[in-house]
Amino acid sequence: MTTAADAGPTKSTSPDGRRVWVQDRLVSAEEARVSATDHGLVAGGGVFESLKVTSDGAFAISRHLARLSRSAKALGLPEPDHQRVREAIEAVAAECDYEVGIVRVTWTGGVGPLGSSAAFGPPTLVVADAPTPAAPENTAIVTLPWLRNERGAMTGIKTTSYAENIRGLGHAHERDASEGVFVNTAGNVSEGTGANLFVVLDGEVVTSPLSSGALAGITRDLVRAWSPVVERDLTLAEAQAADEVFLTSSLRDVQRVTRWDDRRYADDGPVVAGLRELFAERAAADLDPV
Repeated sequence: MTTAADAGPTKSTSPDGRRVWVQDRLVSAEEARVSATDHGLVAGGGVFESLKVTSDGAFAISRHLARLSRSAKALGLPEPDHQRVREAIEAVAAECDYEVGIVRVTWTGGVGPLGSSAAFGPPTLVVADAPTPAAPENTAIVTLPWLRNERGAMTGIKTTSYAENIRGLGHAHERDASEGVFVNTAGNVSEGTGANLFVVLDGEVVTSPLSSGALAGITRDLVRAWSPVVERDLTLAEAQAADEVFLTSSLRDVQRVTRWDDRRYADDGPVVAGLRELFAERAAADLDPV
């Protein structure tokens, strides 16, 4: 059985000894500070991106920056300066001394009221990194008992208000799985807490449309760009009856699912194997695919 310990990148790593970019400069992790009244802390008034980083640098920076701007606009925040964020990412990633890591970009409204009114500003930029275990080829997932609201104001936006996903991921870990899958209010499969879901039905690769409440994942979009994928609504029963199932995310890349609730899937399905190989080849050939 796949266990939570080997199912995927689930453990956090202390940033002690590393340096963090705050606003316009690198500081030690111990010195990194933001205001206690920063809106990202007080009300979740912020957006973020998480990028995979190796010794070659951070992957798909342009796509992540474009999504960061879309998220900021959706939340009513000023658009971040892409050159400034890119400089911060490159400065943090330059100190990479691990095989695989994560770079987290957080953009908040800055200092604000102790409530839900708009922040006073100026915005806060924080960029930090940490090593992370490489995702294994196979994993287990569970269906979550809570619904994803596909019509919410922040649906499909990467905001720092992540409590629902934290609770969902904890639920999955308690059941020896690395990811939990949300069904939406219409009864269709939406997404995971931090990954997009794909299924293979009679040789056809299918994923839920963004109208299901799913995030426009960077890896999801690259898989769609590099191979034939059909977007359509999937009921839970239809999705679980698939021949093969896989997840995509910035840290997982293409990851096969071998258990979904009580249903088992083969660990040698040809479609997922081919897509995993294709993604690895294309990603290695172009660090910043646009």
